[in-house]
Amino acid sequence: MRLAPLLASGARHLGNIVLTMAGVLLLNFFLLHLIPGDAADVLAAESGGGTSETMALLRHHMGLDIPLLQQLAVYIGNLVHLNLGFSLRYNAPVFDVIMSRLPATLVLATASYVLGIVLGAVVGAVMAAWRGRWPDRVLSGLVVVLYSTPSFLVGVLLIILFSVQLGWLPSDGTSSVGLTLTGFQALADQAAHLVLPTLALSAHFVAVYARLTRAAMIEIEGLDFVRTARAKGVHPFFVTVRHVLRNALIPLSTMAGAQLAALLGGAATVEMVFSWPGIGRLALDAVQSRDFATLLGILLISSIVVVLSNLLVDALQALLDPRIRRRQTAA
Repeated sequence: MRLAPLLASGARHLGNIVLTMAGVLLLNFFLLHLIPGDAADVLAAESGGGTSETMALLRHHMGLDIPLLQQLAVYIGNLVHLNLGFSLRYNAPVFDVIMSRLPATLVLATASYVLGIVLGAVVGAVMAAWRGRWPDRVLSGLVVVLYSTPSFLVGVLLIILFSVQLGWLPSDGTSSVGLTLTGFQALADQAAHLVLPTLALSAHFVAVYARLTRAAMIEIEGLDFVRTARAKGVHPFFVTVRHVLRNALIPLSTMAGAQLAALLGGAATVEMVFSWPGIGRLALDAVQSRDFATLLGILLISSIVVVLSNLLVDALQALLDPRIRRRQTAA
């Protein structure tokens, strides 16, 4: 009997996703075309200039001389056929160009995302458990420093310390150049290249989640159900983990979903610092070369990733709090 409300809720979620993606698509398309210049201007500048006749032929060949709304209609028609267009910069389909870079970004973003949430929750829990004492003060000062330091600066400092001074970790790329490694050695080499970019990208989010977890746990510790659990003689560790920390993860998961877009945006600067071959660097190259087809494809796929991640966050919140699950079903 509860199947009908679930189907109705699912249909509403799907409708919201479609409307959101349509709005993102249109907004990205028109905003990008407000940028001065186009791919023909970039090609002419790289080749040392061009006559007006040559520029006209280039724009006609690239389809840049047709009205903007007609370009939009062509783009939407290509999307209907699951075609993201053709990259003039890389002379390849946009989908293939993005797929060649997307795995590297997903690995970096996932590692940073998980590290930021886990380490932030642990640090926040320690700060809440020792609030007002020296561990709380020391960690609070460190959190403020991480929160106020840009990711690219953290990356530069990490390179100076661990790559230049100590020589422990590589500073760029995803694997060592000139070495033929297989099996565990190749995996260990890739993991070593991943360490510094992950630390740089997750530093800000560790600070955000630590402060949020601390504040949430301090607030929850004063609620009636926590005092009741303590009055029943429940061990303080289980009170903290089962009652306080579990409920503190609900606002943490909400913030984690909202911060995902910022995580993907921050990946671009970190990828530049560490020469990481991801879609962040690809997006910056696409902006500089006015390769709007590639940039639109990157923005569209990134938007899909953010929307799907928000759905996962909603599911996680429903798992953590049955009240949210009941509200979602009733809605």
